[in-house]
Amino acid sequence: GEPLAITQGRKGAALPTLRQFIDDTYMPWFETHHKGHEKTLHTLDNNFDAIMSQRLDSITGRDLDLIRTGWMQSGNKPSTVNRKMGSISGLFSRAVEWEYIRSHPMEKLKALKVDSMSLVHYLDTDENERLREALDARQDEARAERETANKWRADRGKELMPSMLHLPFTDHLKPMVLVSLNTGMRRGELFDLKWSAVNFQTKTITAAGATTKTSDTRHIPMNKETLGTLEQWKKQAGNSRYVFPSQAGGRLEDVKSAWLNLLERAKVKDFRWHDMRHDFASRLVMAGVPLNTVRDLLGHADIKMTLRYAHLAPGTKAAAVELI
Repeated sequence: GEPLAITQGRKGAALPTLRQFIDDTYMPWFETHHKGHEKTLHTLDNNFDAIMSQRLDSITGRDLDLIRTGWMQSGNKPSTVNRKMGSISGLFSRAVEWEYIRSHPMEKLKALKVDSMSLVHYLDTDENERLREALDARQDEARAERETANKWRADRGKELMPSMLHLPFTDHLKPMVLVSLNTGMRRGELFDLKWSAVNFQTKTITAAGATTKTSDTRHIPMNKETLGTLEQWKKQAGNSRYVFPSQAGGRLEDVKSAWLNLLERAKVKDFRWHDMRHDFASRLVMAGVPLNTVRDLLGHADIKMTLRYAHLAPGTKAAAVELI
């Protein structure tokens, strides 16, 4: 029978800080229900120091807007800013749902406008050729270095390392890039890919739901280059169950250094690993493949994600205006 204000005040005094809520409540739940929890935790840990010690109900939209403005002033792109804010927006949504707070502090904070068309970066013909030439040049250098090293070892009576002169690939980078360009698989899906998911008879790769972003299993047909690449790679890849294993034979975790060096060699700028997925989709659309087929191949849950490529369809807009 006590006044409501007193009841709310007592409950508020026991509310956790943002840091406590993340560590004790939100992340244990998030790890159970969502993939990529390490990335979300990293975003929260490294971008919201200014409000970590504040109690949940004391954080305002103004606090978050100031943080967002700071990111923009430091050069973050609108898409990056929206992605960071999305991480903490989900946290506050759960806090409202679980009745820790009454209202969402970001309910009046609109996302920054982003030109989704500008995010589609695909290789033009010249860039594609330079990237492939750089892959070959990188392999030629590795083979030459191995031969030089073996000559040095032979002169000193030391055991020789295996020659790479007759191997189609000197390491995992070239086959990974070729498979990415021809399948549109996400980087994490490639890292998780096992030989048991590659069917050379049906010429398909199965991206299991446990490894995909949408948790939906999809079957990706292999074109001639993908099939030939994986057939050759399998002969020299060793006994790991992973298609592209780490040096220890387990799951590969990173290709960043090799990828950045390759781009520098190829003189291809502002092209992320994920952009090979955009390149795959863009080439399909430009070849006249229906958007829903592209959506299925990419594993998009919603056609809206695929519509960013619609402007690349040959002659679609020109044919439309000719109708009037």
